[in-house]
Amino acid sequence: MEPDKDETGRRDEDAALPREVWPRILWIAVIVFMISVAQTILLVVAVVQVIIMLTSKGRPNEELGDFGSMVGAWVAKAARYQSAASDEKPWPWTPMGS
Repeated sequence: MEPDKDETGRRDEDAALPREVWPRILWIAVIVFMISVAQTILLVVAVVQVIIMLTSKGRPNEELGDFGSMVGAWVAKAARYQSAASDEKPWPWTPMGS
């Protein structure tokens, strides 16, 4: 075995993480926190929406529904970035709704 290769046959420099992975790890940690905030916001929206529906004969507030959809789309975009299905970061790094 050559001295610059490990037991799997890879070179030592191939075993280290590429430089661009470290910033992604940092952003994933930030996004994890942001998703937990988004979940709290969605819970509040859901509770308020139920109260509105109870007091308005079952009619939901359209603006709250649209806001909830927007937050849900953001969470989906964040999940795609976290799982490396996309390299596009969610808001605030890109415009909301893109």
